[in-house]
Amino acid sequence: PGTVAGFASGGFGSPTYYNIIDKYTFGSSANATDHGDLTTTKRAATGHSSTTEGFTSGGSYATAPNYYNTIDKFTFASTGNATDHGDLTGIRGYGAGSSSYTDGYNSGGAGPSDLSTIDKFAFASNVTATSHGNLQSARYDGTGSSSPTHGFSVGGYETSIPATIPTIDKFAFASNVTAADHGDLSVTRNANGGHSSDTDGYCVSGTSNLDVIDKFAFSSNTTATDHGNLTVGRHYPSGSSSTTHGYSAGGGGTSNVIDKFPYASNAGATDHGDLTVGRERASSEGQQY
Repeated sequence: PGTVAGFASGGFGSPTYYNIIDKYTFGSSANATDHGDLTTTKRAATGHSSTTEGFTSGGSYATAPNYYNTIDKFTFASTGNATDHGDLTGIRGYGAGSSSYTDGYNSGGAGPSDLSTIDKFAFASNVTATSHGNLQSARYDGTGSSSPTHGFSVGGYETSIPATIPTIDKFAFASNVTAADHGDLSVTRNANGGHSSDTDGYCVSGTSNLDVIDKFAFSSNTTATDHGNLTVGRHYPSGSSSTTHGYSAGGGGTSNVIDKFPYASNAGATDHGDLTVGRERASSEGQQY
């Protein structure tokens, strides 16, 4: 979790694809400001955070083959456009994003086919990502959370069933192994948003414009519990995390609303301000420290 600000990058508001990087402060309720642009317009990219920079990997666009493999990088501390930080192992969008202190992880997603692979790339150097194992099954349209030691891929859509799934997958940052089952959400969903406190993961909104906020412990394999509701139901929001609150931005087609909810109590979300442009499927670079 961060202490200063959250970011939302790219996104889609029919019929427009965006490259905007929005920044909104955690400390006070206010509208987001324009922080720069991605290297290209895209939606359904995956977000990651180092202590100083945001990273946007992969994503989708309008023309065939419909997906990117690029990793964009931008600085938290000063406004400016993103630069190229290398490539994923292949083209993909609609993946779940996680971050360790040193690396970003893009798990699952859609490409030429639905994916189970987990890509890993270093924050410190511009190189092509490497394979870091697999999820339990191929899926897309889920979301991600991060503990200090593990990444979590939460919910999504599994074409082989075919069905939306409630599964929470957990994989270690330290070793390249297949993810393990870490329990289930309280509500089956895809098109959801993810948040992380020091001890818990949070999954918000999703399929059919849900407003439910789920909470699950990083330390134990259990079914998630209901942690309140957003101010309005939506799908495909962007999520960021402070040390005390989760921030859910946009979604639902053209929503510009930034919701804020506390980790400490099941009190539901309040309105924290607006994005510069209403949109869904923006990526969540999260946290400035």
